[in-house]
Amino acid sequence: MTTELFSPLPLRSGQVLDNRIAKAAMEENMAGDGQLPDRRLPTLYRRWAAGGTGLLITGNVMVHAEALTGPGGVVLDEHAPLEPFAAWAEAGKSGGGAIWMQINHPGRQVASDMPGVVWGPSDIGVDLGRHSGRFGRPTAMTPQQIEDTVGRFAVTARRAEEAGFDGVEVHAAHGYLLSQFLSPLVNKRTDRWGGSLENRARMLLDVVRAVRAAVSPSFAVAVKLNSADFQRGGFDADDARQVIGMLEPLGVDLVELSGGSYESPAMTGRPADDRTTAREAYFLHLAEDLVRTSPVPLMLTGGITRRATAEKVLDSGVAVVGVGTALAVTPDLPDRWRSGREAERQMAPVTWSDKTLASAAGMAKVRHQMRRLARGVDPRPGTHPAVALVSEYRKQRVALRGYRAWLSTGGRGELPGPRTRSGGRPDRFDV
Repeated sequence: MTTELFSPLPLRSGQVLDNRIAKAAMEENMAGDGQLPDRRLPTLYRRWAAGGTGLLITGNVMVHAEALTGPGGVVLDEHAPLEPFAAWAEAGKSGGGAIWMQINHPGRQVASDMPGVVWGPSDIGVDLGRHSGRFGRPTAMTPQQIEDTVGRFAVTARRAEEAGFDGVEVHAAHGYLLSQFLSPLVNKRTDRWGGSLENRARMLLDVVRAVRAAVSPSFAVAVKLNSADFQRGGFDADDARQVIGMLEPLGVDLVELSGGSYESPAMTGRPADDRTTAREAYFLHLAEDLVRTSPVPLMLTGGITRRATAEKVLDSGVAVVGVGTALAVTPDLPDRWRSGREAERQMAPVTWSDKTLASAAGMAKVRHQMRRLARGVDPRPGTHPAVALVSEYRKQRVALRGYRAWLSTGGRGELPGPRTRSGGRPDRFDV
């Protein structure tokens, strides 16, 4: 092997990761009252911290209180109290590793019955066929809204550092707002944020500059980027190569490679265009090309469950192995790998013919395991996907009522006029 899985990794900021295994971000949807972390998230992350992972990356934390990926999303803005976040950071560092907060804006990927705003680079909605009604119809952002959003990312990063986190990861993958600006299929603007790749990357680059300026030099700044969108005519590997080159002068410590979006859920192993059918390390073939020219250390996430696969990823030149679902089932997996053992159980993929429904069920199964860990009990990977999906739907209904009440009484920013809806309810699946 060119790099040992348990060797340290020094980063540009001066931070040193204890080993090359990272818990990749998985959306927990566990916000408590006021969209804040409650005791569940520290309990969950203390469990992962005890398992030997060198880096824990949180599920996406929202930078804009009126724009959430789901009603259970955590918000860290200028108004949020820091104490709950400090408890989360302390738990994540309790095992000696680092914890980074993933920070995000959903853009157009907001459920159609959510209050608040649905924004995008253009007014192009999410196309999920018969499930398209799950998402609201977006309005194209104004230049002022773009600039304000850049500022929100910087505020969240600064406050994450104040709370004790070791770094942030800017989410520019999986079809969320910054990924939408990068995509020529979604970004049809004709101003300075649209057209050429340089223009489409402008918002991401401005966010990274603002974040880097808002935090101390020793605070890590990473970016999560699609290696490809897996949609014909979309953001591709050559685009990713160029964007990585644009990020290097801005002081980025690490770029995490993933892929796909709700329209093409390659991150679950089932892209819309079937260009990858790998059962493990879904994006390795793209990463192997990108690593040859990347001036920034790369992290690869997607379908890594065994030590042999992790070592194969490192042998390709990738610096950090990102593990997601496997850690939701086996939270001490890095310690197992260190002692020559593997996970005793794995979670079977959801292979329903409806890829949209299968993706939602797969994510519901993962969150079901995380909620069990957060209650202090062991995972149950054999949970039927339909059961997990129905349970998720019920929890989201409760969380939505709480989020609506919080927005209506909390005075978090100025809300625009009524949203344009695409119709339908976001999470009513036929199961």
